[in-house]
Amino acid sequence: MDLGLRNAKVLVTASSQGLGKATARRFSLEGAIVVINSRNLAELQATAAEINAESGNPVFTLAGDVSDPVQAAKLVRNAADMLGGLDILVTNAGGPPPGTFEDFDLEQWEQSTKLIVFSVVSLIKAALPHLKQSKRAAILAVQSMSVKQPIVNLTLSNAIRPSVVGLTKTLSQELGPQGIRVNAILPGSTETIRITELMEARAVKNGTSEADERAQASADIPLRRFATPDEFANAAVFLCSPAAGYITGVALPVDGGVIKATL
Repeated sequence: MDLGLRNAKVLVTASSQGLGKATARRFSLEGAIVVINSRNLAELQATAAEINAESGNPVFTLAGDVSDPVQAAKLVRNAADMLGGLDILVTNAGGPPPGTFEDFDLEQWEQSTKLIVFSVVSLIKAALPHLKQSKRAAILAVQSMSVKQPIVNLTLSNAIRPSVVGLTKTLSQELGPQGIRVNAILPGSTETIRITELMEARAVKNGTSEADERAQASADIPLRRFATPDEFANAAVFLCSPAAGYITGVALPVDGGVIKATL
């Protein structure tokens, strides 16, 4: 299937590794021109070179911290200047630290809210003038399956992320008449550095091993395994593409069937 992404102008944040990198790579393989972002310029440049070598398409880099509203707005402006516009924005950021309610003070709550919520708000506000000029405009917010089903030892994520999905649903209503689609995607356990950190944290809390925690987590997944980053990226890029042109306002789980709710 041709997803209709050739020469699409795409910004993917937090994309030097993990889910962001896999998503940027898939966009590039589909013929899009991509700007990738993270706080580490050296990592970004290595990732860009790797993706470009595989796809043959331009991959640009912009370092910056999306939890800082000033840097987030500057990132979007610079990306649009590099690309000559913007068709697709994928908002992605690292997750908050694991822990239970009593593990966190108010400052940590504030920092996590800036990372998860304010970054999305800042990026979308800066991107809208450019997206309004596009005929294939799409916004995708990468969140977590914790939006629909709380995850043990992830209190901050469980509490804060649902507000982003509330935002994307609202924006899908407000921006739909202007031809801008807005969706969220909710990854489950996926083979990234983040999942290794979470499994290690669970092992410390439970007095077990990372291998034990991985086995337990996999046993709770109907498909009995973690996702690969590419499996996540395939779904993410499809949602952003013109091939999904009548899909907006959804929060799509990519979780191997873990979420048990019917809605």
